Amino acid sequence: MIDQIRSSKPKILVIGDLMIDNYLWGGCERISPEAPVQIVNVSDETSVLGGAGNVVNNLKAFDADVSVLSVIGDCNISLELKDLLKKIGVQSNHLIIEKGSYRSKKTRLIASNHQVIRYDIESNHDISLKSQKLMLSKLSEMIEIFDLIILSDYGKGIFTEELTRNIIATAKKNNIRVIVDPKGSDYKKYRGAFLLTPNRKEASLATNIEIKDHNSLHSCLSRLKEICNLEISLITLSEEGIAFLGKDLRIHPTVAKEVFDVTGAGDTVISSLGFALANKVDIDDAVQFANLAAGVVVSKIGSSTASFEEIIDYESSLHLSECEEHIKTDNEIDQLVKELKLKNKKIVFTNGCFDILHIGHVKYLEKAKKLGDILIVGLNSDESIKSIKGVKRPINPLEDRACIVAALESVDYVVPFNEDTPYNLIKLITPDVLAKGADYANKEIVGSDIVDDVQLITFVDGKSTSNIIEKINEF
Repeated sequence: MIDQIRSSKPKILVIGDLMIDNYLWGGCERISPEAPVQIVNVSDETSVLGGAGNVVNNLKAFDADVSVLSVIGDCNISLELKDLLKKIGVQSNHLIIEKGSYRSKKTRLIASNHQVIRYDIESNHDISLKSQKLMLSKLSEMIEIFDLIILSDYGKGIFTEELTRNIIATAKKNNIRVIVDPKGSDYKKYRGAFLLTPNRKEASLATNIEIKDHNSLHSCLSRLKEICNLEISLITLSEEGIAFLGKDLRIHPTVAKEVFDVTGAGDTVISSLGFALANKVDIDDAVQFANLAAGVVVSKIGSSTASFEEIIDYESSLHLSECEEHIKTDNEIDQLVKELKLKNKKIVFTNGCFDILHIGHVKYLEKAKKLGDILIVGLNSDESIKSIKGVKRPINPLEDRACIVAALESVDYVVPFNEDTPYNLIKLITPDVLAKGADYANKEIVGSDIVDDVQLITFVDGKSTSNIIEKINEF
């Protein structure tokens, strides 16, 4: 599923309220003598894109081709917004400057990983009629290049009723889907969008239907679909997951293990849904992907993003991933390894035929995984095995062997190779540790000239593929 979702780099336009999420980080060891409040000793300060900017950030983490259309002011916050966009490689040439206005900045004081207080510099007045016309003009000029449009409404004045209706009408005229993270209680201005992503409370306010059970959930989704003429009606249900109504009602349960901070989780949901839908996957897979991405983000502090690698790792930890997602080509593993090394992950490499998987293989791979953080298994191709072991081998073809090995909890990635030895693959990966069987003691080990640390692992006595084949032949 994830390999299909990341198969291309869609062009996505984000329209919405840009703001800044500012964080003051520190520790608290005493109470103020002036008032019964904590004294936080601030040791660091960070600023990131918030609001629609966090949607842009999330899409960039998926390597989408992102553009942003919005209105900013001639204030210092607006200048900071442009700098933050530039840092993540997003142009600000579609930002309209409205003189005399300013953007919002939310500052959160974090003490020992707990949010103590938030204070805002807020702007929520409607943008001018001139700015609305300029936005619509810019949209009309460039809309044909986009695969999907996301409207990120934070209620800060961008989405006036007339502008919102015109944006959606322009997109429908060009057969481009629009998905919306809505705000307020009147959703009629979003009429004609593909889907909205309200949470339980927002959906209840918009429909006047309290969600108490399955029947009221179905009624609320149906009413949303009717009010906004949606193709898909969707509601996020926090710890219960995501429910949506297409031809029938389906609920994908949440997959979050630990929740540290829900800041920006809604941005992650709409970003991941948008990225998946822009890559033409069906709604079930898109919702499953959004659930996984949100599960990664809520386990972090502050407005965060989720990379594909984090999502795959997270899915694996939940034992939900498909084996194919862990089978990589040389090019894919090359990129993955670069990212893993940037995160200071210790990479272990081993290789083999793994023709008929048995307990000896499983125990060997478990021991290899304990040598580091990430275990990559080089897997001989069918041609490679025939060259080494003769024309009657392998018993199981590469596709089967790769999937079975990739399904093991100890294995992170499997990379097939065609040569008799994995020397070129080891050279490509340059692992921290090279693991081999103990039978290689006092023998030349392929790749030992590349890797600094070579570890020999003892086998389980009497367990081998050859013994299994001999026993089968006895019958």
